Amino acid sequence: QVQLLESGGGSVQAGGSLRLSCAASGDTSRVNVMGWFRQAPGKEREGVAAIYTTGGVTYYGDSVKDRFTISRDNANAKNTVYLQMNSLKPEDTAMYYCAASHQLVVTLLPIDFGYWGQGTQVTVSS
Repeated sequence: QVQLLESGGGSVQAGGSLRLSCAASGDTSRVNVMGWFRQAPGKEREGVAAIYTTGGVTYYGDSVKDRFTISRDNANAKNTVYLQMNSLKPEDTAMYYCAASHQLVVTLLPIDFGYWGQGTQVTVSS
């Protein structure tokens, strides 16, 4: 089992920045991809960004390209993934979830991710 714990959400005005963190623990040896998803009320869960934990290949959703950056810290087995969010917009408001996958390719399909965190709320006001 893999446990994921997100942190860093909050409220910010449009144009501001936030950084989310996700710490993975448990049996992480088979985790190849970690990602961030978001879900706003009444909307489907949307893939935001994903990263291959070794090598660092990344993949972004179209709505966040050039504004969000995903990175990972594998030093000292920390297994932590970050999401730096810049130039935030009100439409970025959502619950943000960290997820982990055993898949060998980087995807943003929720079905490919078997482990999920509890989520952290991001609210962007205009």
